[in-house]
Amino acid sequence: TQCLTHIDVAPQRSRGPRPLTVFLGMMTRLCADDTARLRAVLAGLRRYQAAPPAPPRTMRPEIARIGSVSLKDHGGSGPPVIVIPSLINPAHVLDLAPDNSLLAGLVARGLNPLLVEWGETAPLGIEQLIADRLVPVIAGLGQPVALAGYCLGGTLALAAAALLGPQVSRVALLATPWNFAGYDAARPRLADWWARTEPLATQLGVLPIELLQPAFWALDEAGVVAKYARLAAAPEADIAAFAALEDWSNTGAPLSLPTARTLAETFYRDDAPGRGSWTIAGQRIDPAALGIPILDIIAARDRIVPPAAALSTLGVGTPLPLAAGHVGMVVGGRAASLLWDPLADWLGNR
Repeated sequence: TQCLTHIDVAPQRSRGPRPLTVFLGMMTRLCADDTARLRAVLAGLRRYQAAPPAPPRTMRPEIARIGSVSLKDHGGSGPPVIVIPSLINPAHVLDLAPDNSLLAGLVARGLNPLLVEWGETAPLGIEQLIADRLVPVIAGLGQPVALAGYCLGGTLALAAAALLGPQVSRVALLATPWNFAGYDAARPRLADWWARTEPLATQLGVLPIELLQPAFWALDEAGVVAKYARLAAAPEADIAAFAALEDWSNTGAPLSLPTARTLAETFYRDDAPGRGSWTIAGQRIDPAALGIPILDIIAARDRIVPPAAALSTLGVGTPLPLAAGHVGMVVGGRAASLLWDPLADWLGNR
């Protein structure tokens, strides 16, 4: 208890896992009587909270917008690639730092990445967001494009490709869930989280990140706590990179209630995409019917999107397994050779 007095838990000032009090409870439960481990986790958390803020981000030119959804041009003169991030956290994990940016890596490899930024999407549900925002903003470019989607962004990319038809030449999926039955034992935990969370989210009218984060922690509680224990002994030079990534993972615009229900019920509970019953604007979303190349890049050590949830487990697309985790595949020390190189090669192979 004495250690906790050194952790900033004030709601307006706290920097840390959100909600911090839930993290501290999980940490205490997992560390149990291991006081050395508990002290290490708390020391790591203090180092994170004391890290300086990241420098201001470079503003990218906006080339299209519909409602809150915009396309930002990250440079390059090669073939255009629409990069679609997840709805859960901000898009800038794909452009995390000048020396650690998937988008800059694609530019350096001869492509022109155009990043989708979602903005505040409430009150739209996922289906309306795709049909009325994402698809029109891509269609407005008036030229063939490749799509590359990260995490849930890949799920949305497949749906957009189905609605856009021949304008989409190919789709790359990065750690993307489609076969939600592949979550297996995690589905009951997610169902329990939603049963406890839905009443409060309904009262709030949205699902804020503070209510959503515990659902992802439940997929790998030990891993969430362990990274703070490791941070306690990490070199000082590693702190800034850790803080930038944690700031990203603990940030996100609230999800609308329709979006939250689609995620919790249509996807995780019912596995509508994997079972072939997901429809948008009356059209069934069937990746097998797209008739275009699909690269399914799978993070073999992924706890957020387990390999069993990948589209290619259903026999659609070309799997490319990588020895990495969900976030490490994009921003890890080996990301350039592990992911950026093969992804750029495949996207540029028109």
